[in-house]
Amino acid sequence: MKRKYSASLVLGASFIALLLAMMLVSLFYTPHGVNAMNIAGRLQGPSWSHWLGTDNFGRDVLSRVMAGAQTAFMVGAVSVAIGLAGGLIVGTLAGYAGGWLDELLMRGTDALLAFPGILIALLLVTIYKPGMFQTMLAIGILSLPSFARVIRSGVLQHREADYVKAARGIGAGHANLIFVQILPNIASSIVTTAALSFSAAILVEAALSYLGLGVQPPDPSWGRMLNESQSYLGKAPWFTLAPGIAITLTVLGFNLLGDGIRDLRDKRG
Repeated sequence: MKRKYSASLVLGASFIALLLAMMLVSLFYTPHGVNAMNIAGRLQGPSWSHWLGTDNFGRDVLSRVMAGAQTAFMVGAVSVAIGLAGGLIVGTLAGYAGGWLDELLMRGTDALLAFPGILIALLLVTIYKPGMFQTMLAIGILSLPSFARVIRSGVLQHREADYVKAARGIGAGHANLIFVQILPNIASSIVTTAALSFSAAILVEAALSYLGLGVQPPDPSWGRMLNESQSYLGKAPWFTLAPGIAITLTVLGFNLLGDGIRDLRDKRG
């Protein structure tokens, strides 16, 4: 029987594939130099030579949007990896060990969740100076509680399942029970959380870069492009629309992808 995928999954995967292809192409080719300035050609409208026009320094907007995808995907991937690694440790220990350790770790994540995420990110990048690494670290810390809660819930649900008890009965060790028996069975929940965290990471990075506290020049960033374009919204709307649409499609794509994976998991369940 042919498996039917939800519209959310197909549409989200399509958006992500399109943006990922653009990012990969930008590694080898952009229509113009990403940081090549041409003051005489500043704020030109879309044309055959500049498909999305030029910015306030005469730089090609399409080239910068393409290169900005590298920043977005790198920040998203690394920050999600940091959050997943931390959440895996915290969530697994809390769910598997239980007792006082579970209580201690979960209250710690609750304390982290009590602070507005953007304020924590602002604090970290202000203390350690703005930059790509600081941005990725800050966003990774913000995503840790989400992963920890999902993983803990899954471990609690499966640790007393019959197949785990059977494996324990034949002498399987703790590592086998966790990494072979339990975690593979909650992988879909982790992937769903990763997709949603990826979209949140891109939004936070864009917000920090917009405020001048994220990725620093000359590295292109969609958020910084929005900041630079706000004074020219009436005169050169393409300057604002291009990075804005890129952010919207990326965030929407990962949200739809996460929803689609969740729907697929629910149908299997």
